[in-house]
Amino acid sequence: MTTRIQNERLRRPSGIRTLELGETTVTYIPDGAIQLTPRGWLPDTTDEVWDAHPEYLDGSGNLVGSIGGLLVRHEGRGLLIDAGFGPQTADAVPGNPYGAIRGGALLDNLSLSGWAPQDIEAVAFTHLHTDHIGWAYAAAAGSERPAFEGADYLVSEPEWAQRHLLEDVGTTGKMLAAMAPQVRTITDGQEIFPGVKARFIPGHTAGHVAYVVESGGQRLVAFGDALHSPIQIAHPEWSAVLDHDCAQSADFRRRLVAELQEPDTIGFGVHFADVVFGTVRRDDDDRPSWRPFDA
Repeated sequence: MTTRIQNERLRRPSGIRTLELGETTVTYIPDGAIQLTPRGWLPDTTDEVWDAHPEYLDGSGNLVGSIGGLLVRHEGRGLLIDAGFGPQTADAVPGNPYGAIRGGALLDNLSLSGWAPQDIEAVAFTHLHTDHIGWAYAAAAGSERPAFEGADYLVSEPEWAQRHLLEDVGTTGKMLAAMAPQVRTITDGQEIFPGVKARFIPGHTAGHVAYVVESGGQRLVAFGDALHSPIQIAHPEWSAVLDHDCAQSADFRRRLVAELQEPDTIGFGVHFADVVFGTVRRDDDDRPSWRPFDA
């Protein structure tokens, strides 16, 4: 991939992208996008950092964050990791660390991938922020019922037990009440689907989870909001402004970056613009960097 093409992909949200891992297929299902103000979202960065890395910023000077879910398919069964922002938009508000947010495309893109909501047996959440639970509580078009009403909602035990903490960042009691009848809590290390295990990585939220997919001698780590931008790969000390515990999240990022450099290990960053799948390798300066796939 040329530098020009890679830079273009850093400034746009992702389309549908698919990888084969042995007998398991993983597909990024887009729902929309969010703008992240660089200094607001990553407050430990400086103007000098972004002056040196304009390739990460779109025409409005913002980081581009994809929003969507990861479809995991195995022997005719389907698991969805995260459920996007849902059928809504939110305008930018001055002073917020994020700009405009738009969702609504996930069900259409799921259909384009050959799947319907009723084919999904479970939705596993990395955490319960609004850009990850949208289609879990919102009614599908022409219905009063949630799109995934037949699926179990898998949430880590500490995330669900401390869900009241999320109201300060927009996840309302009404949203959670709509999800509650389908929620099943999960434990650290639990296998939730063939070849898929939960790994608790608190920090961004109190019960944040990564999901590790293993098949065909390969391993994919869907790390949720442990990282929001590929630029953090070289700087795991940079926490997001909404991280519940910045020190804890930075500690997990350091471990994650080290793990992603191991052989046969792939990362999935749901907010990583149009470079959602990749590996981590050392660059010429011996710093770890994100190497996106062309998938």
